[in-house]
Amino acid sequence: MSAQMAEYDRDLFHPEEEPHHAEGSSTMLGFWIYLMSDCLIFAMLFATYGVLGTSYAGGPGPKELFELPLVALNTSMLLFSSITYGFAMLNMTEGKQRATLVWLGVTGLFGAAFLGIELYEFYHLIHEGATPQSSAFLSSFFTLVGTHGLHVTFGIIWLVTLMVQVARKGLITANRRRLMCLSLFWHFLDVIWIGVFTFVYLMGMLR
Repeated sequence: MSAQMAEYDRDLFHPEEEPHHAEGSSTMLGFWIYLMSDCLIFAMLFATYGVLGTSYAGGPGPKELFELPLVALNTSMLLFSSITYGFAMLNMTEGKQRATLVWLGVTGLFGAAFLGIELYEFYHLIHEGATPQSSAFLSSFFTLVGTHGLHVTFGIIWLVTLMVQVARKGLITANRRRLMCLSLFWHFLDVIWIGVFTFVYLMGMLR
């Protein structure tokens, strides 16, 4: 009888914990909150460009400065990188570690190409005398596009870090969760860039 009471007390005050995904859920929730805060940052930058984007201070405007074919090529690099990251996620769900790493590597190359073209554009503009100090238009342009480029840079660093972790520890649950977070971040940058391409470059050429 005493043994049964002891077992009852143990079950009452120390119940067995059922498996749950609290850690994973909290991580994803926290990352969504981060993305929403990033949305606010870019919303403010877009609003600033919308107000200052026509203040040329007597200097050149988008038609004189932007090379639309080059920007279109740059856009395609980022769009392709989102596609290849999607392939990486598909292989991750199937447990194919090597294929996942290959597609992540291709994604990183497309991202690096995007940054390279963007840096060339900045260099060309500055070389022509179109610096951030030249006008409010250029200040808002460099801030908006540069902030996006900085996010892509951090994304590539994060991507390389995860590739090292996957290569060492495989597609464990923690690495899958991290790849999912990076996937959200990478596609978020893709959506933001589409807004930049439309609002800054295309609409700028139509003014």
